Amino acid sequence: MTAPSHASEKLTAASLLGVLGVVYGDIGTSPLYALKAALLHFDEGGIEHWEILGVLSLIFWSLMLTVTLKYVAFVMRADNKGEGGIMALMALAQRSATTDRGKFVISLIGISGAALFLGDGMITPAISVLSAVEGLKVINPVFENVVIPLTLGVLLALFLIQYRGTGSVGKVFGPVCALWFGTIGLLGLIECVQNPAVFAALSPWPAIEFCIHYHLAAFIAMGAVVLAVTGAEALYADMGHFGRRPIQMAWLFFVLPALALNYFGQGALLLQEPGAISNPFFLLAPEWFRLPLVILATAATIIASQAMISGAFSIARQCVQLGFAPRLEVVHTSNTEEGQIYMPQVNFALLVGVMILVLEFKNSDSLAAAYGLAVTGTFLCTTILALLVFRRQFGWHWSLVLIVFVPLLMLDVSYFIATALKIPEGGYVPVIIGLVTFTMMLTWYRGRQLLFARFRQDSLPLKSFLARLPQSRTTRVPGIAVFMTGQADYLPGALLHNLKHNKVLHERVLFVTVRNEDIPTVAIEKRAEVTDFGGDIHRIILCYGFQESPNIPRELERLAAEGLITFETMQASYFLGRETIVAATVPKMARWQQWLFTLLSRNSVPATEFFKIPSDRVVELGARVAI
Repeated sequence: MTAPSHASEKLTAASLLGVLGVVYGDIGTSPLYALKAALLHFDEGGIEHWEILGVLSLIFWSLMLTVTLKYVAFVMRADNKGEGGIMALMALAQRSATTDRGKFVISLIGISGAALFLGDGMITPAISVLSAVEGLKVINPVFENVVIPLTLGVLLALFLIQYRGTGSVGKVFGPVCALWFGTIGLLGLIECVQNPAVFAALSPWPAIEFCIHYHLAAFIAMGAVVLAVTGAEALYADMGHFGRRPIQMAWLFFVLPALALNYFGQGALLLQEPGAISNPFFLLAPEWFRLPLVILATAATIIASQAMISGAFSIARQCVQLGFAPRLEVVHTSNTEEGQIYMPQVNFALLVGVMILVLEFKNSDSLAAAYGLAVTGTFLCTTILALLVFRRQFGWHWSLVLIVFVPLLMLDVSYFIATALKIPEGGYVPVIIGLVTFTMMLTWYRGRQLLFARFRQDSLPLKSFLARLPQSRTTRVPGIAVFMTGQADYLPGALLHNLKHNKVLHERVLFVTVRNEDIPTVAIEKRAEVTDFGGDIHRIILCYGFQESPNIPRELERLAAEGLITFETMQASYFLGRETIVAATVPKMARWQQWLFTLLSRNSVPATEFFKIPSDRVVELGARVAI
C-alpha cells in the first residue's frame, strides 16, 4: 500500500521553474565544493586516477540512493495533507503511536531533526556564498583579500531584505537556476567528451574498490561526499508548495543529469590535470568565462541561501504551532500566499550565526567540515520517522519495510559516522547549534506540559462553574468578555481573578481556546467548534494547522456573521492571564531548566500580538504558578 498524496500534481513550465528556484538551489550549488572537499583529503603525494574515479562513483551513487531512491521514490509518498518536512513527518508518525511514551520518543526524533535543520540553515548561506566568491581567486590571486569582506556584504544584504518577502525576488529565482543548471551541465559535458574514460565511475565498482583499499579511512571521504546531497531534504520539505510530481520530474530529467555531468566533468579535468584540484569547478570554464561564472555562481548561492532561510522560517513557525517553541513574531509578506512569512527573531539569529561562521572559518574548505553533520543528522531522523510511517500508517509489511529502509538507514548511519569524525575540525558547530536548539525546544515543551497540568490541578472544571452560576447571584454587566484559555474544559484563571477582584461577570461571555492540529491547514468549515452553555455563555475551540497563523477577532467576527454567537468588536474586552513562574516546593524541573523556561516565557511574543488581538481592548490579570 502506498501513501496517498494530497499535493498538487499539476505539471507546468511555471511550476518546474519554481521548483528549480526554490527546491534545488542548495543541492544545485554543491558542485562548487563537494568533489574538491572529498579529494583534498587524499591530495598528499598526488591523486591517483583510481582515487578520482572512486570518489566520483561515491558521489554519483549517493545522488542515486539518497536523493533518487530515498526521497524521490519513497519519502515523498509520506505527505501530511500535501505538506512535507521533518515536522510534518513527525506529526504523521505520532498518529500511529499507541502510548504517550511512544509519542514523546517520536517527538524527540522530530525536534532533533528540526534542530539540525535550523543549524543547516545557518551553515548553508555561509559555505555557499563563500565558495562562490572564492572563484575570484581563480581569476586573479590578488582578489584573495576581498573574499571575506565581499562575502559578508552579500550575506548582510541578503538578510536585511528578508522583511520584503520572497515574492518579487522569487520571480527571477527559477530562470536563474535554470541557467545555472544548464551552464554547469554543459561545462561538464564538454570536458567529459574530451576524456570519456571518466564514465567508468558510473559503475559502483570504483567506489567499492576505493572503500576496500582505504578501509575505515574511506569514512573521511564519505564525510565530504555527503556534501553532494546537501539540500535533499528540501525536496520533501517544499512538497506542499509545488506538489510531488513537478519536484520528481525536475530532478529526474534536468537537475540530476546536470549535476552528474558537472561532477564527471570535474573528474575528467582532474584525470587530465591533477593540479586543478585547487578549484576544479571554476577551472572547468575557459578563462574568458570565469568572471561571468563567478557572478552566476554567486546568484545561485544567494538563491540557495534564500531557500534555506525561508525553510528555517517555516520550520520555526511549525515548532511554535506544535508547541515546541515559544510564540515568535510572524510577518506575512504576501496577501495571497500563506507560506511566505518573515520571522524577525529567527532572521537575526541566523544573520549573527552566519557572520560568525564566515569570520571563524574564513574559507569553504574549512567550513565543509562543519556542514555535513547537520545534514546527515536530519537524514537519519527522516529515515527513522519514514520507517515508522510506512509500517504503521501505510500498512507496509515488515519484510518490505526492512528491505527498503534498512539499507537506507545503514547508508545514513555511515554518513553520520563519517561526518562525526570531523567534529574536532569544525563538526562541533552543528552539534552546538543542534544541542542548544534541542534543549530550548525540549525545555519549552516540558515546561508547557507542567504548566497545563498545574492549571488543571488548581482550576475549576468549566461545567461545575456553570452549574453553580445561576445560584451564585453574580452580577452581570453589559459588554462582551472574551477569555483566552489553553484548557477548554477548565475555567480560565483570568475569570476567577476577575470575579474575585471585580465581583462581576459580563452579560456575554466567550471562552476561546486555540488548538493546534498536526496537519498543515484546517478547512474553514472545520475551524471552529462552538458550544452554547446558555445564559449568553459560549465555548469556542478554534483549530489551526501548523502552517497557519491564528487571528482571533477575525474568526469571532466570522462566527457572528454566521449567527453562531453574538459579537461586536467595539464592545468586546479580552481577558488574558499573565503567569509568573516560580519554583514549587518540590520542583519538577531542574533549576537551570526552570530558569531557561522562564527566560523563554518572558521573551515570547505577547499573546495580543500573536493572536492579532487589539491591544487597547485587553485586560491582563497576573498569577504566580509554581512548577
